[in-house]
Amino acid sequence: MLTTQDFRNFNQTLPILNYTMPVLFIGHGSPMNGIEYNEFSERWKKMATEIPIPTAVIVVSAHWYTKGTHITAMEYPETIHDFGGFPKELFAVHYPAPGSPFLAAEAASLVHSTSVHLAHDWGLDHGTWTVVRHMYPEAKIPVLQLSIDYTKAADYHYDLAKELSALRKKGVLIMGSGNMVHNLRLMSWDMIKIERGFDWANEMNTNFKNLIVNQEHKQLINYKSLGKEALMAIPTPEHYLPLIYSLGLQEKNDSISFFNDKAVGGSLTMTSVKIG
Repeated sequence: MLTTQDFRNFNQTLPILNYTMPVLFIGHGSPMNGIEYNEFSERWKKMATEIPIPTAVIVVSAHWYTKGTHITAMEYPETIHDFGGFPKELFAVHYPAPGSPFLAAEAASLVHSTSVHLAHDWGLDHGTWTVVRHMYPEAKIPVLQLSIDYTKAADYHYDLAKELSALRKKGVLIMGSGNMVHNLRLMSWDMIKIERGFDWANEMNTNFKNLIVNQEHKQLINYKSLGKEALMAIPTPEHYLPLIYSLGLQEKNDSISFFNDKAVGGSLTMTSVKIG
């Protein structure tokens, strides 16, 4: 089994390319987006045609929340159905993308602020496969997940992401997968198919976008200081922190654009970001 130290002893790395991969933050929404061909999933599919074909994909998913930081390091990660109450068609999905133990060790070796553990007991949860299967349906590109350490504050995740920035120059597509506004307790299930947000959700989503465009990352990291609407938008941090990872990978001259910029159910936004 490959270890981080093994990698440091090898003279092998992914080659440096003559371009820098963009970074994405994806508002993934309902697991049903994994099998539905709607405006959100179709936009994910189109995004894959607008960026270079990646050498691999690393996803920071809201649904792998761990003590410590882990990265999947198996050759063939399983498809995890980490939800309940959905149609059997959703549970039948298998996304057979390979993993990459070698890339997992390389990524772990880049991080010096903490130990990144090579994990063999996870896989691809719905924060990853529901999106990536639309982008890369042939499942030939290696896909890995990086976990979110629930014991750490947002600035830890932002700084950790910066340590992974070298992978952008090696063709690795790094994506955060969550939602900027994600409050299921306040969601109107009668509005789940209606693309409309409550006033506070729309206001907070606009504030988030303005701060992203203006690279006001400190305010986004300290989101609790943004007022009660921010606390309503982010009652728990797991769906927001993937955005912080994506922002940590932003370079000074990277362009910013938004897509799938809509709310559903009143209190959940699908707003997604392309960086670079």
